[in-house]
Amino acid sequence: MMTCAYEEPTCEVGLIVGTGSNACYMEEMKNVETLEGNEGRMCINMEWGAFGDSGCLDDIRTIYDKLVDEYSLNAGKQRYEKMISGMYLGEIVRNILIDFTKRGFLFRGQISEPLKTRGIFQTKYLSQIESDRLALLQVRAILQQLGLNSTCDDSILVKTVCGVVSKRAAQLCGAGMAAVVEKIRENRGLDHLNVTVGVDGTLYKLHPHFSRIMHQTVKELSPKCNVSFLLSEDGSGKGAALITAVGVRLRQETSS
Repeated sequence: MMTCAYEEPTCEVGLIVGTGSNACYMEEMKNVETLEGNEGRMCINMEWGAFGDSGCLDDIRTIYDKLVDEYSLNAGKQRYEKMISGMYLGEIVRNILIDFTKRGFLFRGQISEPLKTRGIFQTKYLSQIESDRLALLQVRAILQQLGLNSTCDDSILVKTVCGVVSKRAAQLCGAGMAAVVEKIRENRGLDHLNVTVGVDGTLYKLHPHFSRIMHQTVKELSPKCNVSFLLSEDGSGKGAALITAVGVRLRQETSS
């Protein structure tokens, strides 16, 4: 957010969708109960990956989400992040493929040893398989690299599974962002809000469809908000440098 706000003053929201996911936004000080004063705004680190840890997402979590969570290093935590971020999407797909194979829908009903290996189906394969330029033979080649001998029908179904998992992730991410911009609009008592979101993260940047689906979801769920997305380059590094520079300047002004 800081990196993009340096270039675009209307940037008041930050989002990262890569290995993990998080968001921040500028909140009115009058709504920050832990601090005194009503003037100005404060940046709120949402830690939104933990959304759902209370059980509020249980109605939409699938058996595949629960398997990924159960075998993760932080079971029961970061449930929203585990449904939308790059670290977990490939593992969701792998669990679906195992289930479909057991049911006889894939790979002639034979579960290969590689498919049993957690983490083998990395999210980068979703991006490659979902590329519009990729023919089925190339999809089969990717699966072959993973030790999965597939037919054309297998390849079509695997591509469909990847598409569904990615689309759901993008829509869930978009729903979260729509809630953020709607909260900003309502807190400021505006009929319409124009705001820019600074975005970083490999999933957002490299997946062929994620950003488009996410943008469309935000548009549909927050019709009273005109939301623009600005790609951040090295947001963590440049943002930290900008905050440090501001802090040094304020300290100098205070001491002088």
